[in-house]
Amino acid sequence: MIEDFTKKQISQSGRGLGTIITLQLFGSTDKYILDESFALIAGYEDRLTVNRDESEVMDINHAAGKHPVQVSSSTYKLVKLAVEKSRENFGFNALIGPVVKLWHIGFKDAHVPTDQQIKDRMALTHPEDVILDDVNQTVFLTKPGMELDLGGIAKGYIADRIRDLWHAYDVRAGIINLGGNVLFVGSSPRRENGKWVLGVQDPKLKRGENLTTATVDECSAVTSGTYERVLKINGQQYHHIIDPKTGYPVKTNVAGVTLFTRDSVQAEIECKRLFFAGKPIEGWQNNEAGRYGAIFVYNDDRIERVNV
Repeated sequence: MIEDFTKKQISQSGRGLGTIITLQLFGSTDKYILDESFALIAGYEDRLTVNRDESEVMDINHAAGKHPVQVSSSTYKLVKLAVEKSRENFGFNALIGPVVKLWHIGFKDAHVPTDQQIKDRMALTHPEDVILDDVNQTVFLTKPGMELDLGGIAKGYIADRIRDLWHAYDVRAGIINLGGNVLFVGSSPRRENGKWVLGVQDPKLKRGENLTTATVDECSAVTSGTYERVLKINGQQYHHIIDPKTGYPVKTNVAGVTLFTRDSVQAEIECKRLFFAGKPIEGWQNNEAGRYGAIFVYNDDRIERVNV
């Protein structure tokens, strides 16, 4: 039974959301479902990207300090979630873009800014300076130079929408991989117990080199880490994750956190919460709330598992 199920499968890869996307269905060879999934991704990217001059989010940014901008329901819903979570002040901040661009770590013009430059840009990152109008679905960045960037949350939201699409087509099992943001749908056909096996990245090696593995039920898995992009200058090393409280790369003993939750957008948010906490948070794991577990990898190669 399991063998027949695994033989009937289809996968498709392509570029999108600034990464390589791979979608895989088990128990189906219907390419139409995958084509529809990629069309859905492209639609969301058109509305949410900040890597092009035109999108709904860029319309908001272009109007900063000038006027509110009305957006589609899905964009407004995601913006509202991002702003609300940013106001909780645990590390996630969808307005941190001006400071990130100042450092530009991971790009050829990366450099260490002056304290004054950082201070000036930090004034543009306060989520309280965003006005949301639920009735008219408008977003207003009240200060010129403010920028909204949903990159830290959009992949998770889109992965969840792909899962909704698959459920509508009665997909029995599959894997949604948006460049490392992984969402397992249904039970794994590869194992008798229906569990999925996921590799956890070794922070000191190239992408795809795993330090350990996790065996999980249907869930989303997302990783935040300091190893993706770094700047080395004058004997100092700076990683790309900026602390919204200081404007500098966050100081932490954590090299990476891999999180397991029910929903992918939830994983994006909670991964930031645990990464910035720098250690497990007492009482965080709650299966009813969809927070299943986490794996911490520290700079000294120590691994700490939370219910995984």
